[in-house]
Amino acid sequence: MTNNRNTRRWAAAALTALAATLAAPAIAQTEGADHRPPAGGIDWHACADADFTNMQCGSIRVPVDWSHPGDGSLTLSLVRRPADDLAHRQGTLLLNDGAGGSSIEQLRLAMRAHLPAFAGDMTGKFDLVAVDPRGVGHSTPILCGEPPKPAGVSHYPRNRAAFDALVAHNRAFAYDCLRRNGRLTAHADLTSTARDFEAVRAGLGEQQINWYGIHYSTLLGRTYANLYPGRLRTMVLDTALDDTGSPLARVTHEATAAETAFNRFAAWCTASKDCALHGKDVAAEYDALVARADRTPIPTGSAAHPALTGEDIREATQDYLTLTYPTWPELAKAIVRAQQENDAVDFTHDPDDTLDQVQVQVPACLDNALPVRTFEELGRLQKELARVSPHLGGAVRSFKAIAGCLGWPFPAAPVPAGAPVHGAPPALILQSTHQALAPYQAGAAMAAQLPGSVVLAHEGDDYSMFLASTCARNATNRYLTTRALPAVGTTCTD
Repeated sequence: MTNNRNTRRWAAAALTALAATLAAPAIAQTEGADHRPPAGGIDWHACADADFTNMQCGSIRVPVDWSHPGDGSLTLSLVRRPADDLAHRQGTLLLNDGAGGSSIEQLRLAMRAHLPAFAGDMTGKFDLVAVDPRGVGHSTPILCGEPPKPAGVSHYPRNRAAFDALVAHNRAFAYDCLRRNGRLTAHADLTSTARDFEAVRAGLGEQQINWYGIHYSTLLGRTYANLYPGRLRTMVLDTALDDTGSPLARVTHEATAAETAFNRFAAWCTASKDCALHGKDVAAEYDALVARADRTPIPTGSAAHPALTGEDIREATQDYLTLTYPTWPELAKAIVRAQQENDAVDFTHDPDDTLDQVQVQVPACLDNALPVRTFEELGRLQKELARVSPHLGGAVRSFKAIAGCLGWPFPAAPVPAGAPVHGAPPALILQSTHQALAPYQAGAAMAAQLPGSVVLAHEGDDYSMFLASTCARNATNRYLTTRALPAVGTTCTD
């Protein structure tokens, strides 16, 4: 597929916007309107938010506990952008972000980056509906008074006392969330969320819906397809995760992938003058910064954020590695700023500010069985992760979830994975060959569960590939409109 200079320009703008630091303001509503939702339906009204001009904002009530639907409800928030070409409209495409991420805020950033200018049939022939999952963003949110990991608590405890402090904090964090959010704290799991999306489908009046899921939402889409066979027309799964193996294998594979991404970032710095560390030994500079911060935490210049340890810096690094532009250059600048200005503020926030770390942590403890429970078991895991990930030390999302769930008082309910899902459409799985969040092999593991699916490889390091790759964008639009998949073994190089 040939490159298009204008398309690439819009895509670069989109990636910049997706990584921008933006607050998540509430969706403006039309004043004076009666927004009482009809029973079982979606209450739609014109959005008064300038970013969602000519779009519809909506809400729907769903049970907190689907097994006891009469015992309380919560609100899901939606934004719908109607298809541009209504005469050739082909349905509704649900947009789903990763765990703890607001799909509505992702849509906002995409609109600010002029999404329709390069989206083609996605915006031309499909209504886009962004839904914030339960517990996230504009839907009834999980809000807790305690941070998932405060200063003084380590995910890498060096002795039993530090381990006990970690477990005690995790338990206190969970009970604080329970006090503030009620039973939603124990029902923000994959299965409950998938049932919510069936309520959304019914509320939309669609016999079938189309699915675009990124990262965690690849698992959510598979779960939905398994619960509701025949309800999905197409599934685009971007940066698929693999939960078919043991939790220990999953965290080890993710740590290996993130370490490879870090090494590729370091190699890019060696070759590119756009890197603030160009001409230096990047890995050595990073290791020295981490060691220095572990000896003496580095200030952030803000009373809202305590000084950061090396562990904190490592835990913030993975998400900087997910996009070659703009976050690789930003990571280099963050390292230089921490070194030269003694200011680690750039490591205090995720490059994707549509994420809420509390809303990431709570579902993680419900969806994943704990592979370790004791100080000795955690220590053995840390040693293995240090072996496969000497620079990052295994400080990846799945390890943070494991450490952050030790002592969690509510039982996990992992979704069974690995068996073929009957009644699911063959999916288009977009998988970069060198992604920091997910190994390339995870795409094949997902495809094996969805018969007839094809992995479209993207040679590179980026996720959110509809924005990053013209080739992936064209393949996605062809699949959405015709359900035709690319040939097995196809690789996108742009």
